[in-house]
Amino acid sequence: MSATADAPTYSKDQPFSAKITENRLLNKPGSAKETRHFVVSLTGSGLHYTAGDSLGVFPTNRQSEVTEILQRLGATGEELVSPAMLKLSAPISLREALSSRLALGNLSPRIIGTLATKATDAGERAALAGLLAPESKEVLASFLDGREYVDLLAEFPSAQLTPQEFVDHLRRLMPRLYSIASSPRVHPSDVHLTVAVVRYETNHRERVGVCSTFLADRVQLGTTPTPVFVSHSHFSPPEDGARDCIMVGPGTGIAPFRAFVQDRVASGATGRNWVFFGDQKSATDYLYGEEWDAYVAQGHVARLDLAWSRDQLQKVYVQDKIRANAAELWTWIQGGAHFYVCGDAKRMAKDVDAALLETIAEQGSMTPALATDYVKQLKKDKRYQRDVY
Repeated sequence: MSATADAPTYSKDQPFSAKITENRLLNKPGSAKETRHFVVSLTGSGLHYTAGDSLGVFPTNRQSEVTEILQRLGATGEELVSPAMLKLSAPISLREALSSRLALGNLSPRIIGTLATKATDAGERAALAGLLAPESKEVLASFLDGREYVDLLAEFPSAQLTPQEFVDHLRRLMPRLYSIASSPRVHPSDVHLTVAVVRYETNHRERVGVCSTFLADRVQLGTTPTPVFVSHSHFSPPEDGARDCIMVGPGTGIAPFRAFVQDRVASGATGRNWVFFGDQKSATDYLYGEEWDAYVAQGHVARLDLAWSRDQLQKVYVQDKIRANAAELWTWIQGGAHFYVCGDAKRMAKDVDAALLETIAEQGSMTPALATDYVKQLKKDKRYQRDVY
């Protein structure tokens, strides 16, 4: 059999141990955000990606949290466990399970019932019973929302769980998907990521985004094995390079559009590029600002509209920029342009969708129903694509 045939095919089930070769802060001093640029080396993996794809990253949990959980369980970490959801062929150590296989947040309500049966302290039993009362559903949801498993072990110390009982309540630690911020035409052996590092506080404890801080804090450049895989997507630049491209990506939503523009420039696409980007402050949060300014100066980006929400009293967002440029945007769409959105699904993507509908209805002299049908057709023709999360 040939060497090629013997080479492993890396995937979510068999990730490649990559190395992170660059970790750079994109925000300037004074920013309220921490957004980082990472370069992941795929050298030796045989993995291929295209502009619009995502990279899956398997993180590990913070050792400080794992250590505290072990202490509160009265465990050494060497105890063997078989978490049911992992479907293992053989038990693994409790420390391994907590470090890299199981999620330590995202509480299951079932844990409260288990603690209630185990608690020996009267006050703890009463508190747990109150949470389990039929009329306390909203109270329970709020209680669980601000806590992680370590909090419960601290708050109900009389409820002593065995390592196996504890891990049976935990969910699998899942990989995180990040939109790739580079084009393989320019960076064939590397993947670039644009990651918002999550840090906050609930219940008087410091919380973190597991994967974002894994990349930012726990990975040693060039040495820490980082399990990754490529997740292929239908979110991609127009196959016809002559088509114009409108890209709306505030915050880290700009990642795939950095890849799109790199790709279109490298492939010699003749279609125009129009980029909408937004964040809090122009002085501190203009992600890849020098690159965008250079693209505009070189004529590779025909239009660049920037929305800063904290630079003035009246907050300005990308959807406001869309409305302000409605006439020209409609001209581009009528001319066959593709429209893309990437970023927050809960608010931004909905607001951009509403602005697009308004623009089409107003500029195209359509009723709301006809504008809705027009947008549906854009989606059907793959001229309106969204990568939202």
